[in-house]
Amino acid sequence: MSDFRRVGLIVSEATPTEFLFVADGTIPRWEYVLVKSVENLDGEDAEVDVIAQIDRIYSYSMALRENLALDTAEKIIQAGLADSRVIARARVLGFVYNDNVLQPRRAIHPGKDVYLAPEEALRKFYSYGDEGLFVGHLITRASVPVSISVKGFKRHLAILAQTGAGKSYTAGVLLEELLKKGATIVVIDPHADYVFLPRKKDGSKIKRVSVFRTPESIGRYDESQIGKINTYEVKFSDLSVEEIATVCGISEKWVRITNAIQEAINNLQNGYSLDDLIAELESIGEDNQDALRALSYIRKLRKLRVFGSVTTDIEKLLKPQHISVVDLSGLDDRVSDYVTFRILSEIYEVAEGQQFAYPVFVFIEEAHRFVPNKENTLSKRIIKRIAAEGRKFGVFLVLITQRPYRIDPDALSQCNSQIIMRMTNPEDQKAVRKSSERMSESLLNDLPGLNVGEAVIVGEVTRAPVMVKIRQRETEEGGADIDVVKKLREAVREAEEEEKSRDEVLRKEVEKIKDIVEV
Repeated sequence: MSDFRRVGLIVSEATPTEFLFVADGTIPRWEYVLVKSVENLDGEDAEVDVIAQIDRIYSYSMALRENLALDTAEKIIQAGLADSRVIARARVLGFVYNDNVLQPRRAIHPGKDVYLAPEEALRKFYSYGDEGLFVGHLITRASVPVSISVKGFKRHLAILAQTGAGKSYTAGVLLEELLKKGATIVVIDPHADYVFLPRKKDGSKIKRVSVFRTPESIGRYDESQIGKINTYEVKFSDLSVEEIATVCGISEKWVRITNAIQEAINNLQNGYSLDDLIAELESIGEDNQDALRALSYIRKLRKLRVFGSVTTDIEKLLKPQHISVVDLSGLDDRVSDYVTFRILSEIYEVAEGQQFAYPVFVFIEEAHRFVPNKENTLSKRIIKRIAAEGRKFGVFLVLITQRPYRIDPDALSQCNSQIIMRMTNPEDQKAVRKSSERMSESLLNDLPGLNVGEAVIVGEVTRAPVMVKIRQRETEEGGADIDVVKKLREAVREAEEEEKSRDEVLRKEVEKIKDIVEV
């Protein structure tokens, strides 16, 4: 026991899930401790090292009670009779047995010594070998790396945080790690948060990352900043009647309207455009009221502005050990929704038909826009389908949002793992509580106390809930907020320079006038 530092003694009641201990006064909240206990393993009793984390710590005095008068309390202190005791409550995380973390079945006995958890024990507790994705370090132990299990992604993952807490940065770390493991990844990126993934901070390039953008997208960054940008477009004649009806919002019950669209398509040559279909519907609409009704829906497609001369093959986005970032910045919400619907539908179809041999990880930033709680979107149905059935075909979701309460609860509850960062909104906290079976009340109460870049990780991706400081990214970040103070300083300098320039012009004009008067 010489390597163990004793920090307290278990007192009062103890259960298999938590215990109280009298602490030495130096141990902080969220620190990790170790206690020796006995568990029945394979039919025999054996001593195990139980790891726990302090989730509450407080001090009290038997002499200085709350009902004392001020002068009485001062006399007790002056007489040296004031005592002080520190009590800590620890939440049991489990013990390692045969490379698995098991939960104790027996209560830990009062009177047991409590030790500071050794670094090696914590490393073993939060490591995964070859399947591990290195995401950061323990908040209280910067020397202890934390990994999560790539196998846990099979049950989908959500990254939840309020604005500015670091959710997109964290997603970038996961993308870097998954790429190293050989993953095929598609990123739905509404604000160009991930378009700089092809570039490392040292200026070197990553070859296995591509950025896609629709022809009509103005984008947040141009090609000179990002590098090569690939075009994503859809040839209108490649859409089936069913797809056209879905995109237009034509109900399956409106068979006559759908038949009118099919009739118009049958009259057209291969390779027809949206305008060709509209013209044909106008033509047959003279004698067909259903065609005129169809026109009111079909004309809305002109607003999408994603239809080109060819359809971008989904194979260009799905490649082994490759990230495809779909930059939707600058697009109307309806266009973004359609592009997301189209891409995710094709991914699911390819995976279901076993036309792609490897698992596909789909990251959806601003997920509440695509799979909202109350409204309906084109992409909502396919996202929910992937959430419910995608793992059977190797399609795994990562939903990223700063508004958990605005996401469809069914989709969010399918994410059995969650990376949760600073969150103070009660509605968001309530949504997290409902969606996660692993999120205890004490962990939920810790969320407002997290700093930027700190997170609680729960679920299938980790053996036990862990509080982690996310590591530094290797790639550049595209979604960082502007430095307001720096920009304001630049504005002041520019204004002062303009003022000096105007004063100089005025001075020269005055000098000219003086010269003329003197002459």
